[in-house]
Amino acid sequence: MDFLQSLILGIIQGITEFLPISSTAHLILVPALLGWALDEQAVFIFDILLQFGTVIAVVVYFWRDLWGIARAVVAGLLARAPLATTEARLGWIIALGTVPAVVIALLFRDAVESLHRQPLVVAAIMGVAALLIFVSERIGRRDRSVDALDWKDALIIGSFQALALFPGVSRSAATICGGLVRGLERRAAARFSFLLMVPALTGASVVAVKDLLEVPNFVQYLPPLALGTAVSLLVGLACIHWLLGFLARQSMAVFGWYRIGFSILCLVTLGLALQ
Repeated sequence: MDFLQSLILGIIQGITEFLPISSTAHLILVPALLGWALDEQAVFIFDILLQFGTVIAVVVYFWRDLWGIARAVVAGLLARAPLATTEARLGWIIALGTVPAVVIALLFRDAVESLHRQPLVVAAIMGVAALLIFVSERIGRRDRSVDALDWKDALIIGSFQALALFPGVSRSAATICGGLVRGLERRAAARFSFLLMVPALTGASVVAVKDLLEVPNFVQYLPPLALGTAVSLLVGLACIHWLLGFLARQSMAVFGWYRIGFSILCLVTLGLALQ
């Protein structure tokens, strides 16, 4: 992978990790559309590590929230009252909401990873998953805040996040839609989605680092990986700010229609290339 490819993938990751249009699908489909010949094992690990840049973007953007949550959780444990404050409860809700994705990842990692090598399947999933957006926008009450979340909400939204292990679903789309189904306001659903991504994607990045170290001559991937990660961080910061403002005023339906259009484009283009 060269620096130009890494730059393009970093920009794609920074934009699509937060918009509900599937970063994984774009990282798989764009190289396929452009005819890039990339090592499948290395690019799978590369794509996951690019997500670490967007994790850092969330930490930077929401550092006050995350610091307050961490401090409240520790204070609650020391006082033997772990759920005494709103911030402490939110910390435990984020932890509980991470569990479904961890369980599914451990059980089905090989099956999920195999899908990354099937662009046509990823394109189809991306289009079908647009239904999540349309249905959640239709049935969501949008009258609750993040502070109103409880353990049941955590497990349900966490189960939506687990769906995003399948490339094309989109972690942000799944968790924001899960939040809407549980009655959260759009902006609140997006905020919780971003906070929930920190432990999940940090864990995935740690596993990817271990996998990268097992790739022969992995050192050659480090310079382009550093560039892609830095770019995804900077672009991700801008995208978080834009999306929170957008969702305060607008429906997510436009992203559903985009997903369908891009899915059709990829299915037709890649399908014709196989003939």
